[in-house]
Amino acid sequence: MLQMENKSKVIDLVVNNDLCVGCGLCVYKCPNNAIEMRWNKIGFLVPMPSNKCDLDGSCLTVCPFNPFPQNNVRTEKELSDHFLPNAKSFDPQIGRYIAIYAGYSNKFRITSSSGGIATYVMTELLDRHTVKYVVSVKETKNPFAPYVYALCNNKQEVLSSSKTKYFPVTLSNVLTQLSKLDGTVAIVGTACFIKAIRLAQYEDQTLKNKIVFIVGIICGGQKSRFFSEYLIRKAGGTLDHCSELQYRVKDLSSSASDYSFSCYDQTFKHQKEIKMRYVGDMWGTGLFKANACDFCDDVTTELADISLGDAWIEPYVSDGYGTNVIVTRSTLAHEIIHQGMINGSLSVRDLELEQLLISQRGSFNHRQKGLGYRIRHAKKRGIIIPPKRHDKESIPFYFKLVQKKRMQVRKASLELWSRMPKTETFDRRIRDKLTCLRIRTKVYHYLEKIHKILMSSLL
Repeated sequence: MLQMENKSKVIDLVVNNDLCVGCGLCVYKCPNNAIEMRWNKIGFLVPMPSNKCDLDGSCLTVCPFNPFPQNNVRTEKELSDHFLPNAKSFDPQIGRYIAIYAGYSNKFRITSSSGGIATYVMTELLDRHTVKYVVSVKETKNPFAPYVYALCNNKQEVLSSSKTKYFPVTLSNVLTQLSKLDGTVAIVGTACFIKAIRLAQYEDQTLKNKIVFIVGIICGGQKSRFFSEYLIRKAGGTLDHCSELQYRVKDLSSSASDYSFSCYDQTFKHQKEIKMRYVGDMWGTGLFKANACDFCDDVTTELADISLGDAWIEPYVSDGYGTNVIVTRSTLAHEIIHQGMINGSLSVRDLELEQLLISQRGSFNHRQKGLGYRIRHAKKRGIIIPPKRHDKESIPFYFKLVQKKRMQVRKASLELWSRMPKTETFDRRIRDKLTCLRIRTKVYHYLEKIHKILMSSLL
């Protein structure tokens, strides 16, 4: 193991070993303004130090993939103990929580990617004057960076930024503005970004006082910019001539999972759209996904005040309007949801823990159950992985085969598109790998089913 005096080298280990998620907290933390976020060759935003860098390593204390975290903030468990003390219930798979629900906002459901609970919570925070600003992802006019984190100070801006965007963004451009603001803020983010924020707040009481609420979006993995380029081309457009990217266009007459991707063609002045079922499985395969996501075991954004995702279970998944799973973790979050239920703003019901686990089963299986295998694989290549809570599980050989092929597919997708960004060529060259992964996955599911039947017969 590297000695702590060498921690100035860790930023190179994180970035060069493809473990950066582009959150940008290192930019905020750097005392010399020596870091800026740039695009790397596989379509992700990563920090790049300038010659002003003095290598003191302080920026690494806020990195969610820092291999050498302080003992009292080693994992999400220690951080949640510090930031969410009122969440008395605990489960090793989802962390601390107060209550679990499924439901939607009666007002914002139709204009949101899922049930509209995130939009409802953020507008409530503004209406209550709990916060003066909301930091969320907004659209820009730049075709090569169509989305950025930005400040919203009214409900209309929050509404316009409400839908899901699967495009790399960074917090670096807004966090540096917070000290100039005269009010408190809420931030929307995924697990890795939220962990970085909590690490920064742990060290900086001013930032803790400034950011008073965090909305966590349950994430299936961060996608490269290549993901958007691929979808635009599959829909018949090009990145430099398309805008208004929408990744979750609902089909109200179908199921929640039967959504489309769309973009606006500025040249021909019309909307281009393609059903995601015609594109293929972009999530279970790991296509265009960040490598760091394979070493994250926080499935449900455990460090947020409230965690929101899609209810991928019946009867909710059959409803094309969309339904959220909801995990409240702070007193304020719980009160907002409870009050919304009472006044009729929300259509929400209690959800059993087991139902929540089933709703995100694929992610739990991959990110927690299969994590130990991936960590051992990384260590054989000399890559240092931060401490993880779900690194001891053993998995059968047939699941190892799935994990191995999925890692290969993820890496190959980024390399292939970086060399030849044409859908026909890409689809042809990735086809055999996807077929192999599909077969291994089917075998795994079949053998798991047989195993469960045999085990139940022995009881």
